[in-house]
Amino acid sequence: MVELKTDTAIDEMRVAGQVVGRALTAVREAADVGVSLLELDEVARGVLREAGATSPFLGYRPSFAPVPFPAVICASVNDAIVHGVPDGYRLRDGDLVSIDCGAQLGGWAGDSAISFVVGTPRPADLRLVETVERALAAGIEAAVVGNRIGDIAHAIGTVCRSAGYGVPDGFGGHGIGRRMHEDPSVPNEGRPGRGMPLRHGLVLAIEPMVTAGGRDDYHAAPDGWTLRTNDGSRAAHAEHTVAITTDGPRILTAR
Repeated sequence: MVELKTDTAIDEMRVAGQVVGRALTAVREAADVGVSLLELDEVARGVLREAGATSPFLGYRPSFAPVPFPAVICASVNDAIVHGVPDGYRLRDGDLVSIDCGAQLGGWAGDSAISFVVGTPRPADLRLVETVERALAAGIEAAVVGNRIGDIAHAIGTVCRSAGYGVPDGFGGHGIGRRMHEDPSVPNEGRPGRGMPLRHGLVLAIEPMVTAGGRDDYHAAPDGWTLRTNDGSRAAHAEHTVAITTDGPRILTAR
């Protein structure tokens, strides 16, 4: 079931989204060579705690997961696409890192993700990050009243495929509101003019993912959560929570 949010609800979701934005900014600033993923998770926990927010990630256990998720961020490094579990791994010079974070506040959820390089970047990694950010921007630009879900999917997929990158099969964005994952699903590739019409009050988490090797396949790591590219190529991920309004798309997790 799809819930259209009132303008007041969207304002309240923006408050949760601001917490997510602050958490991602703090994690990005703390990420450096030698810092562990667990330390980055603790940074995000501190931001949530200070805001009086809780994490929709912590303890989350969908049907595929062998155990509840143990952290408040997903930290995916290099060939990890999404859902990376923070552990004692210490960041190395040139690592490509994707951080996904959520917050629950006042009964509403926010969800956002960023990718960046620690230390000395490889040009190929910078291009990968720039592309996934352009794909996100294209998806947001298509998120207007009168368009359809397929228009968002087509905009994202066109940017990713034009750059020669893979789009992980079966993954994409989702509705968001009182819960982190709501209907509808938002594919990262699709045909324009198809799918649910976009109406004022629909709130979506739009989240492109790209793989440098150009392949769409992946596998689950032994932890049962982390998804890695099959060819070992690097991946990047970007996400914003976006409200569809008659005044245009409104980014609720802007940093």
